[in-house]
Parts: sequence; C-alpha cells; structure tokens
Amino acid sequence: MAGPILSSGVRNNLLTLQQTTAQQNVIQNRLATGKKVNSAIDNPVNYFTAASLNERSSQLTGLLDGISNGIQTIQAASKGIDAITKLVQSLQSTVKQAQADAAQNRPTKAGTALATATEAAVTSKSLKDIALDKSIGDITGGTAATADAATASSSGDLGIAAANTKLAISITAGSTTYTKTFDTANTTVRDVVNEINKSGVATAFVDEKGQLNVKGNGSETVGFGFGSGTDDATALTSAAAGGDNTAIGFAAADAVVATSGLTSSNVTSAVRSNLIQQYNDLRDQIDQLAKDSSFNGINLLQGDRLSITFNEKTGTNQTKLDIQGSTLSADNLGISQATNTQLAGFFNFQNDADLDKATAALTGSLTSLKSLSSTLGSNLSVAQTRQDFTKELSNVLTQGADNLVAADSNAEGASLLALNTRQQLSQTALSLANQADQGVLRLFG
Repeated sequence: MAGPILSSGVRNNLLTLQQTTAQQNVIQNRLATGKKVNSAIDNPVNYFTAASLNERSSQLTGLLDGISNGIQTIQAASKGIDAITKLVQSLQSTVKQAQADAAQNRPTKAGTALATATEAAVTSKSLKDIALDKSIGDITGGTAATADAATASSSGDLGIAAANTKLAISITAGSTTYTKTFDTANTTVRDVVNEINKSGVATAFVDEKGQLNVKGNGSETVGFGFGSGTDDATALTSAAAGGDNTAIGFAAADAVVATSGLTSSNVTSAVRSNLIQQYNDLRDQIDQLAKDSSFNGINLLQGDRLSITFNEKTGTNQTKLDIQGSTLSADNLGISQATNTQLAGFFNFQNDADLDKATAALTGSLTSLKSLSSTLGSNLSVAQTRQDFTKELSNVLTQGADNLVAADSNAEGASLLALNTRQQLSQTALSLANQADQGVLRLFG
C-alpha cells in the first residue's frame, strides 16, 4: 500500500531535518569518545597510523616496570656497598685502636754486663755510666787486643783490635735492614746506643746492671749484629754475621734472623686480644651484608647478572643494558681474619707488622669498593636516563596518535550547537509547510 504523498516543501524540509539529525549523531559520538576518527571508515590512514603509535607506546610503557625493577636492583647493590664501606671503616678504627696499644711481644734481649762491681768501686760511677763511657776499640794498643777495665783515670774499653778501624751495626726486622758504619777511634758504647736508636728498626739502652738492651720496634724477630774490620765492607760483613757481638754482650747467632735473632717475648696485649673478636665480627658482617643486598631475586654483590631491556624490538635491534655483578666478600676484598698467633691465612693482632698489613689491606678494600660503586653508579645513571627517555617517548607517541584521531571538543561543541539551531529552524519550516497544506481543507469548510 502506497504511503501518503508529501508536498515538495514538506519533503525538502524533512530531508534537511534528517540530515541535521545525522550530523548531530556524528558529532555527539565524537564528543562521547573524544575522537574524530573512531574507525577505519572515518579516515583509514589516520586510524591505522594512530593504532600503530598507540601500540608502540603501550609496549614501551610495559617495559617501564622492568626498567624500574632494574634500577631498584642496582640501588640495592649500591646501598650494600655503602654499608660495607662503613664496616671496612669500622675495621680500620679497630686496627687503629690495636696499634694505639703498644705491642707486648716485641723481641727484647739484654746482653751480658759490660761493667763490674770492681769498676764501680774504683770509679765511683754506676754500672750504667761505666758501660756507656767505655770505648769500643782497645785503647791500650798492642797486638793482642784485650778488654780493659775502667779505672779512676781511664774509661776502659771493649777490646776491639786497634787494627780494625771500622765498626758496623746491622739490624734486620722482617724485610727491613738497617746498616751503619763508623770509625772505631773515640767511639763509645754510648755512640753505638745512639746509632741503634736512629735506625727506626730497634731501640737500645744500657740498664742499671750495665747490660746493653736491644728491643725491636715491631713484633718480628730482630737480627742484631755488631762487627769490625779494616774497612767499611769487612766491618759490614762482620756485623751481618755477629762477628763482634760478644764484645757488647750478645751471641753471634743473635745477628742471623733465620737461625736465632732476638725473638718475641710471647707476651700478648690484653687490649689487642679483646679487639680480635670485635674485628672478626665486623669482618663476618661484610659477607652477611653482601648476601642481603638483593632485589627481586637478583644480587649484584653475589655475582648475579642483570639485564634491562630498553625497547620493544628483538634480536640485534633490541637495546638493553647488561650488568655483570661481582662476588663481594671479606676474602675477595683481601681482609683476613685476626688471631693472637701467627697462622697462615690470618694476621696476628699482636704483631705490629701484621697490623700494618691489615691497614694496607683495608685501604685497598676501600679502593675496590669505590671502584665498584662508581661502576654501579654509572649503570644506574644509564638506566635512569633511559627510564626518563622511555616515559617521554611514550608520551610523544600517545600525543602523536591523539593528534591524528582526537576531536576538538570546542569545535565539535560549537558545531553541535549550530546543528541544534538548524534543527529547530528545520522543524519550524516543516511546520509552516504543513500549515500550507492544511489550507486546502478550508475549501471544504
């Protein structure tokens, strides 16, 4: 059945109203979605380009979590190094406390007396002063060198042959050897004592019994040799073998460290003994702290490997940062355990030389920690830079996609307002057209 026949005016106004409504629907959809391109039909090029940009932006955003975890892993290791550095500094403080307390096991020996009670009675001097004033060389001369006792008019001597015009001392402690030669003439025991005290290896004094005492400055066995000869070379050779040690009250073997020497008293310092446990506890904490410096199962201080991916590509086109961790421990830092005795692999807290070695080892450890910290800091800077770049690049891609498909709400709102006005006018026009058709009815009134 055919529909009613519409007049030309009504039909035109109806068509205009339908077109306005369709345009309103399009603009309302744009305002609702915020996009001017909602499907490939709207604009194929912009639609698929925006989809590609949004996809890459989404992939980069997904990588940010991995980058963030990587940064936290590096920071965990860095914090671990900072804490270990403080422990090493505490170890240094402990060693300094030990060094501040004088070692009690320094090698010390007193020779036989160089003065007698008879000499003291004759000279009215103390045994100490008599011994210090005695000449080294035979002051009476002659071919048979003999020691001469002190008298009221003579200081006495130790009887070194007049032909031996050179004297020498040789003092060895550890890897350090001190030698010195001087003329026999006018040289006294006091001069020899002063020369020993200049060595920096040992100290000497004559006690109230008239005995020459030699004491090492460190804890190592000391080789003390005294000798004479016709020139410097022969005097030094004699001293190295302790050729004239008996003249000043010592045995020849005291000159040779490997054979005898002046050995430790084996008396330990209570202060140093008490610091050993403190030192070893701090040392153990280095290993424990390194093991605890992990994040999300990865520990760069225990040799683990960290890989941070920076882009969405694969294969050779993928960009990433690979960080190989280090196994950090007290042993790897060169920090040995402490003990009260000399043992292989340990260092003796009672030994000054070992304390010096510990100080050097701790200084080296701090250098290694600084180097490792610097490496981690550099990697952290790279990761943080790439994190910021990835965030900014993701925003750029999203903004680019929006520029292709996003609707201008102001423009679309203005267009909708204009269409609403047009719709109202079209409805008015349609009403007028209908009124014109209704005029025919008056002919039948």
